[in-house]
Amino acid sequence: MISKWSASIVRAAGVIMRSSAPVTYSLIALCCAVFLAGPASGLNPAYGTGDDLLAAQRAYFRRWGVIPADLFEGSAGSALTPATALFVHGSWVHLLGNMLFLYVFGAMTEERMGRVRFTLFYVGCGYLALLGYAVANADSGQSLVGASGAISAILGAFLYLFPRARVTSLLPFLFFLPVRFPAWVVLPFWVALQWLAAGRASDGPGVAYLAHLVGFGLGFCYASVRYGRPTSPTRVKAAPAPAPEGENQP
Repeated sequence: MISKWSASIVRAAGVIMRSSAPVTYSLIALCCAVFLAGPASGLNPAYGTGDDLLAAQRAYFRRWGVIPADLFEGSAGSALTPATALFVHGSWVHLLGNMLFLYVFGAMTEERMGRVRFTLFYVGCGYLALLGYAVANADSGQSLVGASGAISAILGAFLYLFPRARVTSLLPFLFFLPVRFPAWVVLPFWVALQWLAAGRASDGPGVAYLAHLVGFGLGFCYASVRYGRPTSPTRVKAAPAPAPEGENQP
């Protein structure tokens, strides 16, 4: 059984490395593997059930997530949490929403940037996005997890690099009918929604909209400084209207 699993993993790794966007697909695989192995998925019997599972989830998020009140104490462990939190997700919806956005927008961005630069861009912008949220909420004791800051940076870079690329979106208020718009329409509209939501956000558990805005701004600014004129229009796979999430865990 173990040998079969090992062979399957090796074959999957080979397929990923031969693809046009190996870093994007590796990040998706890593986030999914971390989620399935952790307590948030509810599939690992080692974490128990009921109250034991809830306690394990809280401890897990506090260990690997960003806690703004603890981040600036100077400990090495806390300083690493904006990086570890990028690979931790709070629920199935949280994971699947983020991975869908990474799949849709990450591949083209990686192809434009290159593997190494895209990897550094993803981790660096994701770290700074979560750090920016922590600075603005320095007294918060809530743990923040999720790849949304890094994925928002990809959206920002994508808008600059491929502004005329047509994005097929599934809009809830149109009964999820697929509608195609250029990126320069879809992504600024998404930013506006994040801005409005950030203004209404409370201090309690929820979505870290500020991290989305910081990540998007970093991604757009980086692409505008590093690259020349935007690329010619192309098509992009379908993406739902809801934004990727970065959750504060209770």
